[in-house]
Amino acid sequence: MNIKLIVVSKTDIPYIQEGIDEYISRLKHYTDFEIITIPALKNLGKASPEEIKEKEGQLILKQIERADMVVLLDEHGKEYTSVSFSEYIQKQMNAGVRTLTFIIGGAFGFSPAVYAAAQHKISLSQMTFNHQMVRLFFIEQLYRAHTILRHEKYHNP
Repeated sequence: MNIKLIVVSKTDIPYIQEGIDEYISRLKHYTDFEIITIPALKNLGKASPEEIKEKEGQLILKQIERADMVVLLDEHGKEYTSVSFSEYIQKQMNAGVRTLTFIIGGAFGFSPAVYAAAQHKISLSQMTFNHQMVRLFFIEQLYRAHTILRHEKYHNP
């Protein structure tokens, strides 16, 4: 199974990027993984949050293939423990999902069209995190899920 993570704007905090790079290098031992970065929108002037979500949504939707299983990282999504998230990943593999596409939206969230394209929503926490930190937290949990599935020592129950 291939896994994609679509994010809006680049990660510009060096220590977060270092952590992301570390977990991507670990994760590549288990699955094909790629991050797709939607460039930050420029010259928006007085664009409303709704207009920004719409423009970001159009760019996000261009990165989704018809057969992708699309999962939004969303504050209203289902919360998982690390073990139950690993079970979710296993379930997608067992179902024959070829590409599991996770999306972290921009500062204002997702457009209605992106919500409509998604099959699932996941919340990492009831707390709010910086969007760049969410990338690191999510990739670490994805790595952890794979180590749990292989009964490796990384995860201590």
